[in-house]
Amino acid sequence: MGTQVTTTLRLLMFPWLAYGHILPFLNVAKKLVDRGILIYLCSTPINLKSTINKVPEKYADLIHLIELHLPELPELPPHYHTTNGLPPHLNHTLKKALKMSKPNLSKILQNLKPDLVIYDIMQQWAEHVANEHNIPAVRLLTFSAAVTSYFVNLVKKPGVEFPFPDIYLRKIEQVNEERLVDGYIQIALICTSRTIEAKYIDFLSELSNMKIVPVGPPVQDLITNDADDMELIDWLGTKDENSTVFVSFGSEYFLSKEDMEEVALGLELSNVNFLWVARFPKGEE
Repeated sequence: MGTQVTTTLRLLMFPWLAYGHILPFLNVAKKLVDRGILIYLCSTPINLKSTINKVPEKYADLIHLIELHLPELPELPPHYHTTNGLPPHLNHTLKKALKMSKPNLSKILQNLKPDLVIYDIMQQWAEHVANEHNIPAVRLLTFSAAVTSYFVNLVKKPGVEFPFPDIYLRKIEQVNEERLVDGYIQIALICTSRTIEAKYIDFLSELSNMKIVPVGPPVQDLITNDADDMELIDWLGTKDENSTVFVSFGSEYFLSKEDMEEVALGLELSNVNFLWVARFPKGEE
């Protein structure tokens, strides 16, 4: 008679509505599943439609995709319930709609009764919703330890110079990142490793009085049968090491025509090979 494996823990993971956040959460989910933990990955239907293709078959039984429905707003139809292709003027509306979905998240937690919620720092309010159901919650930072520690230092020690001069922002670039240091539970997961960022992890832990647990860099497994993807990989294979630049500004930012021209000019003058992900809001040609 074979040994029956039972899942002892059930976790709900709640990333921000951007692929650059969902995919690192999914990578952590796979590592947890390897340890026999059941995962509920919660996002909007439009995001899960793409995410399902990123879940390898061997993980399908233990990674369940849970739909979170946002309230209906006239200016934010369901296909805009993601940052992918979202017109920039609707960014704030998307954040507002997600926060308005608190009752829906609460019902999901009530029905699934997970043992732990892992939420994105972008929606700090999720911790309060979990606590209402007596469910512990921890945040997962998809940023690097270097960037996170820089901003925490900026908030907690205004005017005090960051001890690692390689990381800096000009005054005009500085923003308020207080959400990084709010919260009840003094532990945070972060998508990096001590091999890469030990000094920044230690400094962040000291600054925030939190235990910082690195869960590995957000590197994806290659799952593709797409001819276009393979064409790019084959093209890269013909280039010398360190000869190619990858240019991407994420799913939440769209360059103006003038900015695109400047980037193009810089790439031309650099005389390097490059891959450039040029993005446009949905509806624009």
